[in-house]
Amino acid sequence: MDFDRAAAPRGGGRTVVVGLDDSDSAWRAAAYAVGLARRQDALLVVVHVLPAHPTAMLAGLNWMLAADDLAVARHLEHRLAVGLAGTLGLPSPRWEFHILRAADVVSGLAETADGLRADTVVIGASRGLRRRLFGSPGVRLVRTGRWPVIVVP
Repeated sequence: MDFDRAAAPRGGGRTVVVGLDDSDSAWRAAAYAVGLARRQDALLVVVHVLPAHPTAMLAGLNWMLAADDLAVARHLEHRLAVGLAGTLGLPSPRWEFHILRAADVVSGLAETADGLRADTVVIGASRGLRRRLFGSPGVRLVRTGRWPVIVVP
């Protein structure tokens, strides 16, 4: 997805970008980002990067999984909207939900953060085999050095 620099918040508006999948640490990161956006009166941009399916791509069958991936993304967006609406007594921050196809989570979040001139990127700590094989997305985002990155356990 290409971002127009003119679409970035104007007038000194702040932007917090958070990555969201359906993991517990991603939901904790989203909760942290909501609080941060609320305290800073910032735009909260929640990004869900659609997963790559290497085996399906090699077989030319990636299209078969696209509808399921999009349904999961829409479900996450709905859960987020319900959660934000349910915070009684607290103002809901301005927020957007972006669904991206990207090579990986890091490139998707980096592209979004750069395009919106984000002030902060928040991500949940990763675990498991992917982290061991490809490195932690949080550490990879920190190494870019373009914005402050908060990794939530």
